[in-house]
Amino acid sequence: MPRGVDPEAVAAVLAPAVGGLAGPLRAELVPGGRSNLTYVIGDGEREWVLRRPPLAHVLPTAHDMAREYRVISALGDTGIPVPGAVLLCDDPAVLGVTFYVMERVAGHVVRDTLPAAWPHTPEVRRSMSTALIATLAGLHAVRPDEVGLGDFGRPAGFLARQVRRWWQQWEASRTRPLPEMDELRRRLEQGLPESGPPAIVHGDYKLDNLVLAPDEPGRVAAILDWEMSTLGDPLADLGLLLVYWADPRESDEDRELLSLSAITADPGFHRPAELVEAYAEATGARLEALEWYVALGHYKLAIVAEGIYARFLMGATVGEGFEIMGARVPRLVRRALDRARASALPGLAG
Repeated sequence: MPRGVDPEAVAAVLAPAVGGLAGPLRAELVPGGRSNLTYVIGDGEREWVLRRPPLAHVLPTAHDMAREYRVISALGDTGIPVPGAVLLCDDPAVLGVTFYVMERVAGHVVRDTLPAAWPHTPEVRRSMSTALIATLAGLHAVRPDEVGLGDFGRPAGFLARQVRRWWQQWEASRTRPLPEMDELRRRLEQGLPESGPPAIVHGDYKLDNLVLAPDEPGRVAAILDWEMSTLGDPLADLGLLLVYWADPRESDEDRELLSLSAITADPGFHRPAELVEAYAEATGARLEALEWYVALGHYKLAIVAEGIYARFLMGATVGEGFEIMGARVPRLVRRALDRARASALPGLAG
């Protein structure tokens, strides 16, 4: 049995929500997650997905399962692809933490390679890129008030609050001095842009947080991992996506260390500039200050990586691949500063 889940305890609360179980519940950890833990659970006939916080070093305001559950519940009838919400459990007697269960969506999560069943062609990769941006634009077009999410966040002062709150996370997680992080924070504060109309922000939108339809690479079947979702400036999603998105001009080392979607350097995937162009065309958004949002994306991702690395050093991680996080942090910060200095944005450029 994987750490972090007790199938018998979960079965006791899940059975009434799904009309009974066909047999004993089994659980398997889904690899690839670095923050919240994700398990596939099943009774031999049906399968669901369970999400819970990490085993230790849970930061304030992070890993909020109730928020994740609320947003996928609210978006269920909007046409935005999300898994069906099944159960939220806030009884600490079950797993000791709040967790939720959702439907398991059929399809593929693409990380390092395309599924064997798909043609490995530029056309398939381009269709994936197109679907990814169209789905993000669709999410940002949803009116929060119309889906019961009008109070899901505080859009006023969102960007300044993001810089401040992530800094609090940094101070709670830091494992070593990093003066460059102080400099990045200073530039972000000095260069704060003016936000446009608020939207539902996913907070960690990237290729491997999507389930792509089994036989249709150009269709998103579900958006996953809503742990950082809120109401705010939608360009924060685009900026972070660009941090994740690999560029063929990067070295192999940089793609390994910095671009968590390194596969996107393969032929056919949109280049970063094409992502920006497609988003602008779909939304009509003004993107003159986009480089600031890219810097914010680096800042956030570096702080997330530091938190994961801190848990790794504590021996409180489940799975493999965490050791790379320690080296990723300073490289992300330095890349952000290099891009900031090269930008023409007041404050950010220094």
